[in-house]
Amino acid sequence: MEDLTQLLLGFIREHESWAIAAMFITGFGESFAFLSLLFPGTTLLIAAGTLMKGGTLPYLPVILGSVLGAVLGDSASYWIGRRFDDRIARLWPFSRNPQLLPNGIQFFERHGGKSVFIGRFFGPIRAVIPLAAGTMRMPRGRFWVANIASALVWAPMLLLVGDAVGEAGDRLIGSANTVVVVFGGLTLIGIAGVAWAALRAARSKT
Repeated sequence: MEDLTQLLLGFIREHESWAIAAMFITGFGESFAFLSLLFPGTTLLIAAGTLMKGGTLPYLPVILGSVLGAVLGDSASYWIGRRFDDRIARLWPFSRNPQLLPNGIQFFERHGGKSVFIGRFFGPIRAVIPLAAGTMRMPRGRFWVANIASALVWAPMLLLVGDAVGEAGDRLIGSANTVVVVFGGLTLIGIAGVAWAALRAARSKT
């Protein structure tokens, strides 16, 4: 996954005019339920933020592409949940991880419509909540409001975190090492997240 991230960032560096399309794909991949588990969207957004600080990437196209991708990713997940209902449980990745969808539905039942906004900021359930909202027949208007509002906060927040990390990194260790440190830190966080999810799954079976 780190190789994919490096490849995509390298492409964005060399083809600045494609920044909006690349970040659209990044936001979509991180938000769409059937790609989110495999796609390093959060890592890419933060790393792209470090490149914005160095002037490699333009702010407006990167932010706009990320927001639009996030909105469309959640929207596609919501439509699939509304269209196919509980049949989704038979499809990958939910057939391999049977607790994913029930956990999302439980979260939605507990927090209602605001879960679409809240869930955007929690990695393990981010892409599942729109599916749950569709399955639970959340009104389309309320879903769109929460979807767009959360994307307008989430994508710029991650990019600006990367921007701040890039500025601090330039001062402390130099720009050449900043992205390496970001990747290393995010990789460790990813490993910890996988370990936490595996531990929870093991406990739920006992």
